[in-house]
Amino acid sequence: MKKLFLMMSLLILLTSFSTMVFGQAFIDIKEKAEKGDAAAQVKLGLMYVHGMGVTQDWSQAKFWIEKAAAQGEAVAQYNLGIMYAQGKGVKQDLSQARVWWEKAAAQGKADAQMNLGIMYSTGQGVKQDWSQAKLWFEKAALQGDADAQVNLGVMYAQGKGVKQDWTQAKLWFEKAAAQGDAKAKEMLEEIESIKKGN
Repeated sequence: MKKLFLMMSLLILLTSFSTMVFGQAFIDIKEKAEKGDAAAQVKLGLMYVHGMGVTQDWSQAKFWIEKAAAQGEAVAQYNLGIMYAQGKGVKQDLSQARVWWEKAAAQGKADAQMNLGIMYSTGQGVKQDWSQAKLWFEKAALQGDADAQVNLGVMYAQGKGVKQDWTQAKLWFEKAAAQGDAKAKEMLEEIESIKKGN
């Protein structure tokens, strides 16, 4: 019984310590955000998105993330694109998602480049355009994004928007597989199976 009481006391202490730390972090971040610090604005917006230390609030999330995005913060631009793509805190609008992802992608944000590749390969929110899909997948893939590497490999394997090239497909699948990507490993096994005539 004594051990149980001690464990419960420790749990209560840890919970209140965690609340104090989050509370203090929130206060510090909010002060910086209100002074115009774009990095703090993104953090504050994401705290509202995930309900970390605050009650989840999509309108506050949009307010702070949009402020940071307007200052050119790539992480904010990417997240604002996510909000528009999913209709979280804003009316779903794929053209707005594309606009914000293009801004983040231009700054080298691989996740935004990957999302643009998906948009152009599927024709969601844009006219389907395989050359644009390749461009964006390649930019993200060269930064080590495993999903983009797999998508680029699939394009080469299927000859979508590029000349079919098994060597290029294998190269991209190998890069993704080296990062532990299960889909890439599966695709490499398929290529080997095709080579063996199975």
